[in-house]
Amino acid sequence: MFGFMSRRAAAALVLGLAAATAPGVATAQSFDLSPEQPGRPRAEKVEAIAAAVPKDFRFIEDGVLTVAIAPGQPPIATYATDARTVIGADPDLIQLVADLLGLKLKIVAVAWADWPLGLSSGKYDAVISNVGVTEERKQRFDFSTYRKGLHGFYVKSGSPITAIREPKDIAGLRIITSSGTIQEKILLEWDRQNRAQGLAPAELQYYDDEAAWNLAVQSGRADAMFSVNAALAYQAAREGNLKQVGTVSAGWPLTAETGITTRRGSGLADPLTAALNELIADGRYAAVLARWNLTAEAVDRSRTNPPGLPKF
Repeated sequence: MFGFMSRRAAAALVLGLAAATAPGVATAQSFDLSPEQPGRPRAEKVEAIAAAVPKDFRFIEDGVLTVAIAPGQPPIATYATDARTVIGADPDLIQLVADLLGLKLKIVAVAWADWPLGLSSGKYDAVISNVGVTEERKQRFDFSTYRKGLHGFYVKSGSPITAIREPKDIAGLRIITSSGTIQEKILLEWDRQNRAQGLAPAELQYYDDEAAWNLAVQSGRADAMFSVNAALAYQAAREGNLKQVGTVSAGWPLTAETGITTRRGSGLADPLTAALNELIADGRYAAVLARWNLTAEAVDRSRTNPPGLPKF
């Protein structure tokens, strides 16, 4: 659903984050960015779930679940401090799924735009990379949902703003977002509705990078920022100078979810859904999201091929 930065940019960002969490630097929350990931939750094989994989399904490698991930957006997926190992919420979750299936996990780092062709051509068994469920994608792929697709409103920690959840809440505010994105479309529609009701117009602001966004909010040149919730939640947790005041579904006014993606009709989707629901029930799913400050994006249950967002 969302774009990702290049490998070089992602690696540079992670190295910068590692420096920010070094001893002597004050942060609100520390994230383990090491390649070893000693705190990553693990699980044991569940025979009933493993047996649900169709007998005629052929994994790319015997005994291995090969999964593509685009490591460009922490905390969803990024590179560790060695600039090579893929870590994050999606890698943690798919490791648990592989454990339940009794399989080893092999992560293949890909550019986000490349996953559809790679999956269709059989280069990997599945994709877990913040892929949103849409009706168009369901024509070619199956989905096992695992997280809400959310955009978030964030303000500086001392801001008097406490909630931005509906159109009237942005009236008269100066809000930073990215041009040409779903977030911008949502804000423009909310502002249109407000103007029609005689409310004060919102002012949308655009900056080139994360540092400029944060500086504008901290200095009072902007009241709030609105973007992909996962990325802003990560920034807020590690820096401690931002707070979330609302979230909106990425498919507003519809509900958007992301899913582990498999080839349509391969038979792998239902076992993956069963594995995810096992993890939701035993608490490991919640532990993964909490580890990466993504609890707000939790789903109550995984579903196979739920209604997806329509083609716009």
